[in-house]
Amino acid sequence: MNAFRFQTVPTLVVEFGAARRLGALLRAQFPALERLCVVTDGFLHRSGLLNPALADLAAHGWNATVIDDVIADPPEPVVLEATARARNARAEIVLGLGGGSSMDVAKLIAVLAPQRQQPLGDMYGVNKVAVPRLPLVQMPTTAGTGSEVTAVSIVTVGEAKKMGVVAPQLIADLAILDAELTLGLPVAATAATGIDAMVHAIEAYTSAHLKNPVSDMLAIKALDLLSRNLLPACEDGSNRAAREAMLLGATFAGQAFANSPVAAVHALAYPIGGIYHVPHGLSNALVLPHVLRFNAESAAHLYAELADVVVPGVSGSAPRKTNALIERLEQMIAATGIPAQLRDVGIAREGLEQMASDAMLQTRLLVNNPRPVSEDDALAIYTAAF
Repeated sequence: MNAFRFQTVPTLVVEFGAARRLGALLRAQFPALERLCVVTDGFLHRSGLLNPALADLAAHGWNATVIDDVIADPPEPVVLEATARARNARAEIVLGLGGGSSMDVAKLIAVLAPQRQQPLGDMYGVNKVAVPRLPLVQMPTTAGTGSEVTAVSIVTVGEAKKMGVVAPQLIADLAILDAELTLGLPVAATAATGIDAMVHAIEAYTSAHLKNPVSDMLAIKALDLLSRNLLPACEDGSNRAAREAMLLGATFAGQAFANSPVAAVHALAYPIGGIYHVPHGLSNALVLPHVLRFNAESAAHLYAELADVVVPGVSGSAPRKTNALIERLEQMIAATGIPAQLRDVGIAREGLEQMASDAMLQTRLLVNNPRPVSEDDALAIYTAAF
């Protein structure tokens, strides 16, 4: 067995309705703190979904400042403005409450707010954070990104370039999974975030360099939970059992890819989101089958093992099982009704070359792919997805 290192959130609370007693949960873990910064988005705040959590925070003596201007694929100015607000509020603890973007911004606020010595621009890359952070809690409202348990934060730099901050300081002190917050999530968002989580599990299981037995175990269980519950969650948004399974599966997938990183699916998805502002989960779904077909000559033996989970009872050779896995994923994507081709989300054929060029900048991800990807390969994959 190769040596490996596995890191994850030290405390994970899984409890239906936990948001309704959020103040008590945080008071038990952080008894001496008072000033809390809640990082979320405007829609969630206006919807009233957070009201029970905010009420319980107040009831337990938390002085909460709500920062609700996070947007999808958060650009640098949004991160820096949110940081300034948290700093002005003298925040002692940061809570990310929302989707992946809110949790990603919360991570960076926790690092940036208490200090001015290291600018955000110096943190892009792997292990470039040189300062400690404030206490950090994450609470997802979607079952997809896994950001609640990862050491990664993605920021949009300039017009379309996505950059990652990857450092152990970004791993939260506490992650709270309350599936009640995901009840009623629209079908399109349920599908896109759920497929995003499945991609995390698949890519973690086939990662070229840091694949390990713990991440494998988590990826397999994640894929089992996600593949069995995605369509039930889409068909009935109030299906509590399916929502709980999806949320736990997404977190397991997050723990897996946080230690055995994602690869070409994500690398090719980033230009779709960066240039055309397609949601991240949907960007992954659009290229997933085509990247798997490209990788099959190098990873069929691993895809065959995943096929045993997603397509129970499948038999035959590794290539045959791989084909069954890809076909099943395509069927699931089609059944959810989300777009299945790049042209369906407004991407023109003449834009494919720019995307292929931009994808090559994602070296942090491409190095993990089981098969090397050239710019010509990326263009061929985009063309197949078009």
